[in-house]
Amino acid sequence: MASYASRDAARAEAFRAEFGGRAAFGSYEAAIADPSVDAVVVAVPPRFHRDLTLAALAAGKHVLVEKPAFPTMADYEAVRAARDAAGRIILVGENDHYKPLVRTLQRLLADDVIGEMVFAHFTTIAHRLKAADDWRNDESMAGGDAFFEEGIHWLHIAGCLGPRIVAARGYRPSVSREGPDRRAKSMMVALEYDNQAVGALYYSREIPSFFKGLRISKLFGRRGVISFESNGVFVIARGGAVPRLLVPGFRDIRGYQAMYRDFAAAIRTGRAPEMSLERAIEDQTLMDQIYASAGRGAAAPR
Repeated sequence: MASYASRDAARAEAFRAEFGGRAAFGSYEAAIADPSVDAVVVAVPPRFHRDLTLAALAAGKHVLVEKPAFPTMADYEAVRAARDAAGRIILVGENDHYKPLVRTLQRLLADDVIGEMVFAHFTTIAHRLKAADDWRNDESMAGGDAFFEEGIHWLHIAGCLGPRIVAARGYRPSVSREGPDRRAKSMMVALEYDNQAVGALYYSREIPSFFKGLRISKLFGRRGVISFESNGVFVIARGGAVPRLLVPGFRDIRGYQAMYRDFAAAIRTGRAPEMSLERAIEDQTLMDQIYASAGRGAAAPR
C-alpha cells in the first residue's frame, strides 16, 4: 500500500486520506528512512531528483524517478554508480514509452505495414503558457526550458518506435519574454535514424492550435503512411488499398498503469525495467546534442 510524503505534513495526510494510503510523512527524509518502505517515487521538480534518488538508493530503496530525471549527464552517471552499488531497480518515469499509441505504432512498423520508414514528422503544438508562480518558469528548478522539461517525452517517442535516432540537431526560434511565462517555449529538432531515415519534431507551447493541441503526426514509408493524432486518440495506417482506422485505447491512454506494472515486475524479478536508466541516458545524449547545436546548454546553473 502506498504512503505519501511532503514537506508539509498536513498535505501528505490529505493525500493519504484521499487515496487510502498507509502512512503520511512530514518530510522526504522520514519516508526514505522508514524500513517498511520498499520503493520510492520521486515526483518533485527536477532540481531535487538527483539528491533524493541518491538518498533512496543509499537507504536500499528501489526508485521510480520522473522524467526528465536529471539535468546533466554527470547526474545520470552518479546515479548509475549508486544504483549498481546498491543493487536496486531504477525506472525513469517516461510514461509515454508505455502508451497504447506507442505500442500500436511499434507494432505497425514491426509488421512492415508501410515498408521501410523514410520520413518521420512529429508535431506537438499548443498554446499552454505557465503562470508567473509556476516552478517551471525557474529553469534552475525545472532543469531547463520548456522543451527540456516536456519535449523530452516526444523525443523519446520519436526514438522508440523501431528505427533508433543516432543524431539530433536543434533549431530554436527567437524567444519571447513577454508575459509571465518567460521560458524558451519552442524548438524544432532534425533527426537522423539508424536506417538512414530522417525526421523532424516540432514542439511549441506558445502557438495557438485547434482543440487545445490536436495535431496530426506522420510516419512515411516506401509502401505507405501512418497518420496519428499526437495524443493517441486514433491512428490511420495506409499500407494497402484500403486505409485502416485504429483506436489504440483510452483505458490507459497515458501509459501510467503499464509503467507501474513494469516497475513492480522489475522489482519482483530483478530484471531491468523497459524504461531503464540506460534508456534514459540515450535520450539525454540526444538532448545534449540538441542544445549544443541550438546554441546553449539545457540546464541552468544549479
